[in-house]
Amino acid sequence: MYLDYFKFKELPFSITPNIGFFCNLKGHQEALNTLLFSLRSGEGFIKIVGEVGAGKTLLCRKLLESLDNEFVTAYIPNPELNSVELRRAVARELGIDLSRLQDQHELHTLINDRLIYLREAGKNVVLLIDEAQALSVESLETVRLLTNLETTKTKLLQVVLFGQPELDEKLNQSNLRQLKQRISFSYYLRALTRDELDTYLFYRLAIAGYTQGSLFSKKAKDLLYRASKGIPRVINILCHKALLSSYGGGKQYITKRIMNIAVKDTETAIHTRQYLPWLLLLSFVVFILFILSFYFTKGII
Repeated sequence: MYLDYFKFKELPFSITPNIGFFCNLKGHQEALNTLLFSLRSGEGFIKIVGEVGAGKTLLCRKLLESLDNEFVTAYIPNPELNSVELRRAVARELGIDLSRLQDQHELHTLINDRLIYLREAGKNVVLLIDEAQALSVESLETVRLLTNLETTKTKLLQVVLFGQPELDEKLNQSNLRQLKQRISFSYYLRALTRDELDTYLFYRLAIAGYTQGSLFSKKAKDLLYRASKGIPRVINILCHKALLSSYGGGKQYITKRIMNIAVKDTETAIHTRQYLPWLLLLSFVVFILFILSFYFTKGII
């Protein structure tokens, strides 16, 4: 690959979530601060929503790393589970032995007893569910029922849902209004701004060990931003392909032409050229309407 060619210690734009590359951009840091504050305040339900590739899984893993020994976490990365499977997954994450389980009532009791034990040991238990938009209505109701477990003073289980915007659509259903009412904190993980793109590229290259100055031309970065819409995963894919193209052509610098090759080779990128004829037509129509309006106000027409 191009590691030695660019003198990288590791791939700077891998799409695998790596908390070593977590960049303290405003949106992501605000989301992390919201999560840490909410969990330490004992809030029962927290929701983080963002578009595909916005960095939710990386944020989730960064949160897991940031929680100290005061917390016990149960992490569900694949929520395409029915109600029973979800309860069993939570139980396993909490270290409950299910080998002699008799029925679902006993499972509920085992979870409750384990949560009480952990609370008495001074632990706060957090259930984190990634890709929560994939949860069925039945499974979401199961999550709500799990948060009913409590002592006379406090909740025994806190829940953080990470999901795509479809999660909000699902929670707007009338049969899930009880769950929606329990969400005390929510945060929308937005895409990067143009200025943040520069910071993001510089940070990831620095972490990867790149010390040769600027690697992307300004025009290449402008095109990268337009094509990716500021979505980190798409940025990573385009940068990886641009680096491959640069390496293949023996170039040490990513130009707009090289970035354009990466854009054309990526289905998830926004191909701005295809919209150019329509933009020109729209501009022409607006111009004609402006001229007609001008003459109308002058009484010429």
